[in-house]
Amino acid sequence: MAGVLKLKIHESGEELKNLLAKQSTARGRERIQALYLLKIGQVKTLKELAILLGRDTATLYRWFQKYKAKGLDGMLEVKKGQGRKPAIPSEVMDSLRDRLQEPNGFQSYGEVKTWLKEKFDIDASYKVVHEAVRYKLKVKLKTSRKRRRKRDRDVQKRE
Repeated sequence: MAGVLKLKIHESGEELKNLLAKQSTARGRERIQALYLLKIGQVKTLKELAILLGRDTATLYRWFQKYKAKGLDGMLEVKKGQGRKPAIPSEVMDSLRDRLQEPNGFQSYGEVKTWLKEKFDIDASYKVVHEAVRYKLKVKLKTSRKRRRKRDRDVQKRE
């Protein structure tokens, strides 16, 4: 019969039903449900299953190819994106942490930025340097504030 899906499902209907109840994500439930519906014989063709689940047949085909190749775990596997690489690598952050702990560390974020450029050839923006030092390393750069000249003269006159 044309269009009949030939997929050997290794798990029993009861096992799939239990797995379906244990799934914590909609993605996992949907894929287990597809296998379950095929196993119990509620659907025979890929097209019927696609209509029932509201998915394209190519999507279902891709799921079943993963199932054939890697089994149930492969079909349910969720790949995590790598994300953006940090502007300041972890080794450099360790060196920066050590340098900040020294008594004569840095006076300003600009100094940190210059140090990164000279020592590691990292051209990080002021914002990146500030966030790294202040929020990731949780260090406050202590600088003395300039005092007002007028106030200094008033204090000198009183003395």
